[in-house]
Amino acid sequence: MQNLSVHVPAQGQLISLVENVSFTVGAQEIVGLVGESGSGKSVTAMALMGLLDSPGVRITGSARFKGQELVGMPPRLLRRLRGRDIAMIFQDPMTAFTPVYTIGWQIEEQIRAHTSLSRKQAQQRAITLLAEMGVPDPAQMAQRYPHQLSGGLRQRAMIAMALSCNPSLLIADEPTTALDVTVQAQILELVRGLRSSHGSSVLFITHDMGVVAQTCDSTLVLYSGRIAETGPTADLFAHPSHPYTAALLASIPPITGPRPAHLPTIASAPPTPHTRPVGCAFAPRCTYAHTPCTTSQPALVPISAQHAAACVLPTEGTPLPPRLGTVQTAQAHSAPHQTGTTPL
Repeated sequence: MQNLSVHVPAQGQLISLVENVSFTVGAQEIVGLVGESGSGKSVTAMALMGLLDSPGVRITGSARFKGQELVGMPPRLLRRLRGRDIAMIFQDPMTAFTPVYTIGWQIEEQIRAHTSLSRKQAQQRAITLLAEMGVPDPAQMAQRYPHQLSGGLRQRAMIAMALSCNPSLLIADEPTTALDVTVQAQILELVRGLRSSHGSSVLFITHDMGVVAQTCDSTLVLYSGRIAETGPTADLFAHPSHPYTAALLASIPPITGPRPAHLPTIASAPPTPHTRPVGCAFAPRCTYAHTPCTTSQPALVPISAQHAAACVLPTEGTPLPPRLGTVQTAQAHSAPHQTGTTPL
């Protein structure tokens, strides 16, 4: 993806929800897209999937998937890709599933839409997928309606449907938000295993930096629709170079060292798209903010070969508190992903 921007009409003008977002998801790589609610994470995913079709929405930039340009692709061609080559796990499986059809029927429908399998073969494929996702008694569960399953089982069924056609790219939009910690850990383990079991690359969207640490190879931090920082997860966690990233990391309870009496919080709230300040969007909430932060929007500054931050502090030599040793990152316990042609 290169310089993707999403503009919507509001108050008689075009307002940018996402602005010049660029990143790459490598073959069998898990990339985290993180930020507070309203930062533009889901909008970015919806733009990739071609699901922002409201009147007046304008999407610019480039999003290439296996050599094909997704931005501006005709809906007929997008429908061939969605579900087959690019699949999405939505935030709330209760609203993502159609309530009047069984779980199995909905998985079968996607399989038959993108493959040549017969109805009986699609039914068996759906049951097999539910079993692979750890759903107990999958044949019986396939006959149930969404409201008859718990949140964890609905999420597993949503993942099964997303994987039904072995997509090259899976977009997981906050798949663990509404789940308890035990089920969340199980879902994260499933996501981490996708690259070995199905050969999928994953774009993992979340607001939880702890989840990113456990799951993602590299991380992109969004703030108010713009990139704040990007880099390998281990490097970004050990050496945050944007105050927003450092503040997100500081809000994670430490697993080593003394137990803090109170976790730090970020004052106030992010700006709305039509109230962004002239300079750095984070400046009104930043304890490091000074004059250069309020005059112009900072560009992404290279910190290392793969690490960059949109902040003036790195060029001024202002270090931020390191987080090394506080949170175990995915690189410490996940197998290296394969290299190859980037799917996105």
